[in-house]
Amino acid sequence: MKEEVIFKSLNGNGKVNGRRHPEAGEADGFDAMGDHHIATSIETPLRKDAFELTDNQKMEIISEKFREILETLGLDLTDDSLRGTPHRVAKMFVREIFYGLNPENKPHISVFENKFRYNEMLVEKDITVQSFCEHHFLPIIGKAHVAYISSGQVIGLSKINRIVDYFARRPQVQERLTVQIASELKKVLKTEDVAVLIDAKHLCVSCRGIQDDTSSTVTAEYSGKFIDRATRDEFLKYVNL
Repeated sequence: MKEEVIFKSLNGNGKVNGRRHPEAGEADGFDAMGDHHIATSIETPLRKDAFELTDNQKMEIISEKFREILETLGLDLTDDSLRGTPHRVAKMFVREIFYGLNPENKPHISVFENKFRYNEMLVEKDITVQSFCEHHFLPIIGKAHVAYISSGQVIGLSKINRIVDYFARRPQVQERLTVQIASELKKVLKTEDVAVLIDAKHLCVSCRGIQDDTSSTVTAEYSGKFIDRATRDEFLKYVNL
């Protein structure tokens, strides 16, 4: 697995604008954790009461809180251009870019008998990935390449894209996203012969910190027959890597 990760240098003096900030030490620790791409588990970290509120209730609370953020930044929310921004952001968070947090939105996946007796590798490549870094809430944009070898069942091609999109539409780290997609496909297809590779750009790298807009991050998960070097190389040839 090839992976490019950008690390940030910390001076350790905890100074902000020439003065020591009362929480600077804690902030430095959080910054270091984010840049090290620490992921706690394969499961997205959710509270037990994550779904006690309805979507409308969540949007109402987010809208109110985001209004406070904008006002804290000094923006005038009476301006016509900004007046509806808190509501738009709340709707976007709940119904669009983070819809994958709610298991009720998980795509219904049907599998079919492999009547064609197709026993070779099936590859779905260049699947659009649009996610958000859970450390800075900035976009992760790239492509996923997915392959499997049937054990007797096949899946509709568009369903592979839907699985990728569902797990991407939540705050993520790319390593976890890669494993979640592979794990779901293995469960649905009842096979260990699955490969997932993601190549993506992180705006938390290009828009802040090092501000490098040329690098990308590559993560991969191989299992079953894809652990074999020859099978893996065939997959990489198909996706032009």
